[in-house]
Amino acid sequence: NSTAENHCTIYAISESPKNSKIIWAGTDDGNLQVTDDDGESWEDVTPNISGLPKSTWCAKVQASNHDERTAYVVFDGHRNGDKNIYVFKTTDLGETWTSLAAENIETFARTITEDFVNPNLLFLGTEYGLYITIDGGKEWVRFEGKVPKAPIYEMVIHPTENDLVIGTHGRGILIIDDITPLR
Repeated sequence: NSTAENHCTIYAISESPKNSKIIWAGTDDGNLQVTDDDGESWEDVTPNISGLPKSTWCAKVQASNHDERTAYVVFDGHRNGDKNIYVFKTTDLGETWTSLAAENIETFARTITEDFVNPNLLFLGTEYGLYITIDGGKEWVRFEGKVPKAPIYEMVIHPTENDLVIGTHGRGILIIDDITPLR
């Protein structure tokens, strides 16, 4: 790695839908910071994440739709040859973290999305497709159907149609119509 891939850039940012003073920011050189005072002060919470190699790219951070102190984060080390899964959840503004990684997830993750109705319904985009959990990340299942085993870079849930909209690499946009049954 020539380090040309690391630009010390904010790569992921998320404002809490529950409290606009709480903002999360993750960088491509491995930092995750949070403010709870509208940006007046920031705290680097990366050292609180056990098992995370130093300087691992913060690919996604999402503030919870249900609790202002909760957030999800995905780190991606594949640029350095590390294809381990680094998916974490905090419920205390980053003081402590729980790993949501599971052995049945084939390779590294790129993004995570929490349902805005059911906080236990999470969607994980990986290099090899989509995984879902209905128990808050205790058990993940690969979602197959017509979702190819392609890299998933981003996901959003449409607020009125309840569709999961997936941005992939090489396949464009996929839409899973109406996720209501998963809730």
